[in-house]
Amino acid sequence: MPKLIFKLRNVPDDEVTEVHQLLKDNNIDYYETSAGNWSISMPGLWLKTDKQLNQAKQILEEYQKQRAKKAREDYLKLKAEGKQRTLFDEFKDHPIRLVTYFTIIATLIFLPIKLFMTMLN
Repeated sequence: MPKLIFKLRNVPDDEVTEVHQLLKDNNIDYYETSAGNWSISMPGLWLKTDKQLNQAKQILEEYQKQRAKKAREDYLKLKAEGKQRTLFDEFKDHPIRLVTYFTIIATLIFLPIKLFMTMLN
């Protein structure tokens, strides 16, 4: 019976490529499903049989640990160099978008509070 070993929803292309190569290098027999025409199906990598399930899980777990460690190191390096993007950088690049988001958030917070306060009176 097929087993899902890796969900592909919101996964960057470089990670998908690396996982494909990792499974191929370890001779793990898998197949890929897409999200479908309306993006409602489960995109993922599936094992065809249960035989290699433990091996695949161990390989993917180790890969995820290494990828997380590398991402953390990259983040700390950028932060130390002062190149990590901040909210101010985002505001400089897209001021209208950021003001719009804050306005929407403030409205969504204000309206329920106002409704609640009018119900109390």
